[in-house]
Amino acid sequence: MSATLKTRRFTLRPARDTDAEFIALYLNDYAVAGNLARVPFPYRLSDARAWLRTLRDHVPPGEANFAIDLPGQGYAGHVGFHPGELGTVIGYWLGAPFWGQGLMTEAVTAATDWFFKSSGADRLYSGVFAFNQASLAIQKKLGFTQTGQSMLLCLARGREVEHIDTILTRAAWMERSK
Repeated sequence: MSATLKTRRFTLRPARDTDAEFIALYLNDYAVAGNLARVPFPYRLSDARAWLRTLRDHVPPGEANFAIDLPGQGYAGHVGFHPGELGTVIGYWLGAPFWGQGLMTEAVTAATDWFFKSSGADRLYSGVFAFNQASLAIQKKLGFTQTGQSMLLCLARGREVEHIDTILTRAAWMERSK
């Protein structure tokens, strides 16, 4: 499924090959990459291009990805879904120049709304490294609850890191959406 979503301040759209330089620029920042499980550091343009080649059009909601496209500025970060052991997982990141503006809360809200409206899923999984309180605050605002803690490999850090596991149920999403 290829979707484009409009929010109050930006567009969530499919990623393009032309996003590669911005992806590499923002992910080659340890402050960003060190918060993500599946992103190496350093992160190079070739990594961005290789990742973009893995994306496909017309995928189910649980595999959709959205570039955060700010008017007049372009690519700023990403929100995406992927299959996990228990079900669909949402992940997200934002380039450091855009932090502290509420953009990621707006992006994750739009993406989770779209996901629940587009799928029959009754839950959505996520989580954060224990030190990433800003990301945990976003999830709490949206109704995610903690289900446990685990250790998860962080490629950028080269080691397993304490991870807070979270879930958003359809019921909690519907309650927030009222």
